[in-house]
Amino acid sequence: MADIVTSRDPKYVGFWKRVLATLIDSLILVVFIGLIAIAFYGREYLRLSNEGKTVIFDLVVQGLLPALAVIFFWRYRSATPGKMLISAKIADADTFGTPSTGKLIGRYFAYILSCFFMLGFIWVAFDKRKQGWHDKLAGTVVIHDEDDD
Repeated sequence: MADIVTSRDPKYVGFWKRVLATLIDSLILVVFIGLIAIAFYGREYLRLSNEGKTVIFDLVVQGLLPALAVIFFWRYRSATPGKMLISAKIADADTFGTPSTGKLIGRYFAYILSCFFMLGFIWVAFDKRKQGWHDKLAGTVVIHDEDDD
């Protein structure tokens, strides 16, 4: 049985709303990571980081932790906090239901490809389904959340 979650044609979320969601998520991450860095290193973090003395911390807290948090939010809320604030969610491109965990992990790693000259993200502005390269590779779309309407 397909996990169809929409009763009408979905409304795809466009470029500028997705930019806003990304800015919100980025701000949340910067504050959260900054608080953790201060808790571990105090005011010396920037100096120690410039001296290469925080490499393991940086890999875990700035690399692994955000990846796990984003995939967790996508899996259990179908959206990051930024997407939730704009009433958007990530859906399977074929069924408009919840994507599999594998698709969501693939979507996260496909962001790397989308980062090349930011073309993968800019593609959202021109695509009829508003899919970035990461969405196309993972088989996902970003749609307006009917539950918030």
